[in-house]
Amino acid sequence: MTEQKNTDLNQRHSERMARKKTVVDAKIDAAKIERGLLLVNTGNGKGKSTAAFGLLARALGHGMKAVVVQFVKGRSDTGEEAFFRDQPGVTWHVMGEGFTWETQNRDRDISAAQQGWAATQAALKDPDVGVVILDELNIVLKYKYLELSQVLADITQRPPMQHVIITGRAAQPELVELADTVTDMTMVKHAFKNGVQAMPGVEW
Repeated sequence: MTEQKNTDLNQRHSERMARKKTVVDAKIDAAKIERGLLLVNTGNGKGKSTAAFGLLARALGHGMKAVVVQFVKGRSDTGEEAFFRDQPGVTWHVMGEGFTWETQNRDRDISAAQQGWAATQAALKDPDVGVVILDELNIVLKYKYLELSQVLADITQRPPMQHVIITGRAAQPELVELADTVTDMTMVKHAFKNGVQAMPGVEW
């Protein structure tokens, strides 16, 4: 690349970034509302819970208190629990009995979900809790183990500055409509389909 071409390229880049900065700065200036957010991580791709726990780390860095309620999942040997359970300000509940294809018992799954929601309701009423993570709640709602209307009502009535993060496939349309931010994670490839076991530190 000649010196003149490089100079022209740098000039066009600077002009493009200046225009972009004007647009971004205007959007930032227009965002005046401060309130708790409802985030939903859904889709068939990997990373829904992983993203939620990344947000948990970020919240703790800001000194927030957090409550994690894990629905469906029954194991207590995950890396995230081992790390976060002992962090100051974190309350961790594992309320499931394992994935539905393992339990094969709808009544037990419903009972576990109801116990999990009781723990959730306590968190949603506590203004000192800054972040509530409801891991795999979408699966519970998909199978109608909890009343969707009650779940939405409880979330809506939470303290105004409290953030709620919900994970799991097949998020219900009503929940998507209520949410502030929804991410649909799409699977392109997954090692499990090629016979690779779930690896510690990556999958659990």
